[in-house]
Amino acid sequence: MDQKKIKDIIEDNREKEGSLLPILHAINSSYGYIDKSIIPIIAHSLNITEAEVSGVLSFYHDFKTKPPSKNIIKLCMAEACQSMGCNDLYLKISNLINNDNNTSIEKVYCLGNCSLSPAAIINNKYFGRLTLDKVTEFLYNEDK
Repeated sequence: MDQKKIKDIIEDNREKEGSLLPILHAINSSYGYIDKSIIPIIAHSLNITEAEVSGVLSFYHDFKTKPPSKNIIKLCMAEACQSMGCNDLYLKISNLINNDNNTSIEKVYCLGNCSLSPAAIINNKYFGRLTLDKVTEFLYNEDK
């Protein structure tokens, strides 16, 4: 991460109310994650503890502390999707991608696609009535 850019982001957001969240959102948006090595820079700049910054990072699920995977599966775990087997599908997908460092799976709650449960977003593309075969086809066989 470019420390000058990080410091610019901090300066651009320092005067905003609750400045820590806008700073973290801006860094997360710019890089796709927030490297733990910049926690001391943020803390020092805002005159707060590193523990406070780390606490916010760990509390909000949208903040990532590792670079994003090439493929990101966001599987809905809300009630409608649960009734259609998303828990079992989550386990199957997790097993499929277990040794695939290019793919990650995240649990999300309600994608607004309940009538087509189980629903997911894979690389920003919506899927309904998702199956392991559809995931495999999209990730490993389809030209993207």
